[in-house]
Amino acid sequence: MKYRTRAFIAATGTALFLSSATVAYAGGTGHDGAGSAQTARSAVSTSSSPTVSTKSGPLGKILVNSKGHTLYLFQADKTDKSTCDGDCAKAWPPLKAHGKPTAGGGVNSKLLSTITRSDGSKQVTYKGHPLYTFIDDTKAGQTNGQGSDAFGAKWYVLGTDGKAITKTSSSSPGGY
Repeated sequence: MKYRTRAFIAATGTALFLSSATVAYAGGTGHDGAGSAQTARSAVSTSSSPTVSTKSGPLGKILVNSKGHTLYLFQADKTDKSTCDGDCAKAWPPLKAHGKPTAGGGVNSKLLSTITRSDGSKQVTYKGHPLYTFIDDTKAGQTNGQGSDAFGAKWYVLGTDGKAITKTSSSSPGGY
């Protein structure tokens, strides 16, 4: 696989925007056909770093991703090592990173890091805990996975201190 950096310039009115992306392509010398712009857009979107922020609700101040979806820890994980793969990772998608994660409001950036998963991808951690979303949290603020006992251990939301919040809320299934 070869990598090439391309710059894209777009002018709107009197404003000029310059964007640079690293584009991966297999073999050959590449081409500048219609697919190049789409490939570049994909490379830019997958190279963005995830943002971890906070949201307040019935369980207190918890960690959420950039879409406001709740982030969980899996008690079977060892510090800095994910044990959730296969079907587990389908139900509890890991928060993956293609760069350094960003701390939003209320998040301690010193507690954010990444680990390498068994498939070679990077997963965001907070205070050493690998972070996951839950497939049944379809809307921002939902905490449907709170206290779940799936794949051999409990799942809990994380507080800003990096510790599991183990209490449950009657409004957890419905969100905030």
